[in-house]
Amino acid sequence: MSSKNELVERLRNEDARLFTSPIVSDFIGKNQHQRYNTFMSIESLDQFAKTRLNKLAKKGLRRSVINTNRRDAVHLHRNGRDFVSFCCNDYLGLTHHPAVKQAARDAIQRFGVGAGASRLITGNHELYAILEEKIAALKGTKAACVFGSGYLANTGILPALAGPGDLIVIDELGHASMHMGARASNAQIATFRHNDPDNLTKVLASSRHRLRKCLVVTEGIFSMDGDRAPLDEIASIALDHDAWLMVDDAHGFGVVGAGRGSAFEFQPAPIIPLQMGTLSKAVGVYGAFLCSSAPVVELMKNRARSLIYTTGLPPAILAGAIAAVDIIGTDKKRVAKPHNLAKRFCANLGLGEPESPIVPIILGDDTATMDASLELEKAGYLVTPIRPPTVPQGTSRLRITFTAEHTMAQIEGLVDAISPLISGKILRRNTSEV
Repeated sequence: MSSKNELVERLRNEDARLFTSPIVSDFIGKNQHQRYNTFMSIESLDQFAKTRLNKLAKKGLRRSVINTNRRDAVHLHRNGRDFVSFCCNDYLGLTHHPAVKQAARDAIQRFGVGAGASRLITGNHELYAILEEKIAALKGTKAACVFGSGYLANTGILPALAGPGDLIVIDELGHASMHMGARASNAQIATFRHNDPDNLTKVLASSRHRLRKCLVVTEGIFSMDGDRAPLDEIASIALDHDAWLMVDDAHGFGVVGAGRGSAFEFQPAPIIPLQMGTLSKAVGVYGAFLCSSAPVVELMKNRARSLIYTTGLPPAILAGAIAAVDIIGTDKKRVAKPHNLAKRFCANLGLGEPESPIVPIILGDDTATMDASLELEKAGYLVTPIRPPTVPQGTSRLRITFTAEHTMAQIEGLVDAISPLISGKILRRNTSEV
């Protein structure tokens, strides 16, 4: 690398050829060091990025995005090959459902492609109200508020409800967006052991009385483990400690509780004042929602920064989601199929019965997990390896998901391909089995 003086002299010579005016030359002289500093700043930024990437590579944790063409809910094409996918969250196969695609096409023809502005300006398309009404009816709440994504929902809802002097208690395996939203609120944050009501009680007993408002935040079905939260017990504990319960049901809505979500697996359904879910998993489109009371929804539209300061969803997305929610509300056979296929898969492998369409097979070692995934690719099956920091250290896994479009022949083929790869290597079925 050239020295600072050499670079400055080079810049001076270049400028001298371009500018001969004494006034301009004087101006350039004063700014040459600034130009050098800018050059060095950019170089230091690049060096920082390269260093971080190298550290990830040495740990075997560097990732890359791969061009992937999904042809339907099950079949995809990448790197010149065709695969049967067992790693997508399109649980009901609605991304390619004819009614959903037609609704999106019709919306583009009528309303154009984009929203044009945030919801509070001109982006609150009339389709928002239709979608929010349908979601609220399915979830059994007074109102619903649609957000741009699950991450935007969680990072907007929590700061709108809590702040300094408040407490947010999160399941230790809760999604990263929960923790980000909690940090953005500046509330005090605590965690409780995964799916452990007794530990939640201890955390609340030790901290709740010292703070004003309190939220307990968990998932209905955990995305990396596929296990369900004991929502009946957690809801009761939250009520006992004057805490508001928020459940992120991104992976439960549309596939359990007859499609209504995790809370409806319990009879009677527990009291959950804040029911969050996404439109990008079982719904097969994009976006997220919060179902709650009318005043809470109105507060979101006034205080949730991730809703206020972002462009509204395109009309085609809203229209597609409306069609998909209608299917979830009426096609109970489709809704039940992903979980039933997961049960068949586990039975054929001699694994315990799964609680959802998500089946994690924890191998522990990062390299072993990567190798197993690559072997499955050779057999024509795409099962993405999940490694830290997405999951805790020592719990790298194959995360297998099932959709309503998978066939029994495909399930049996995966069983045959995966059996020799995991024989004697499974540490446990999910993170809570310790």
